[in-house]
Amino acid sequence: MTRPRPIVIVALAVLVAVVVWLVFGGFSRLYSPRPSNQAGAAAPPAGPERKINVTLFYVSEDGFALVSAQREVPFNEAIAEQARRIVEAQLGAAPAPLASAVPAGTTLRALFVSERGEAFVDLSADVTTKHTGGDLDELFTVYAVVNALTVNLPVVTRVQILIDGKEVDTLAGHVDLRHPLQKNMKWVRTEKEAS
Repeated sequence: MTRPRPIVIVALAVLVAVVVWLVFGGFSRLYSPRPSNQAGAAAPPAGPERKINVTLFYVSEDGFALVSAQREVPFNEAIAEQARRIVEAQLGAAPAPLASAVPAGTTLRALFVSERGEAFVDLSADVTTKHTGGDLDELFTVYAVVNALTVNLPVVTRVQILIDGKEVDTLAGHVDLRHPLQKNMKWVRTEKEAS
């Protein structure tokens, strides 16, 4: 009979130790989720979000002009994301005593900025179904959005408004939306002129 070699004995001992470790808890340690923070370690506090001032447009008290107002919006380096934040702020409530040029309930569905500087703004159908009508009100709605983007983002030169993902001829029968529109400050008064 031959005696087992010491290397074989050591290898068997290591194999037995590994099997015992796996059976008595090794599997649970290997496959259990690891906590993201060590016990007692707090996550670092988030710094304040950077904001920028933008110019938005609202209907004057007398209802015959758009008036610009400064608002803070979160900053983003990506042009399309910054444009999204500006439009979402424009769709929000107006500061008193001004009124929103965009019908309440209108939401931004999507926004894309092309390499040529054209922004495509896809609004929900509320912008037409809840619109009051009238050529002046329609001009205010359209140019509140167009001007908010073109005034605040120099890279955006024209804006095309879409509704529910589709090109439309008009919002309420007066302003041609079949092509992207440039900034138009004709209906905008300064705050002093509006007072």
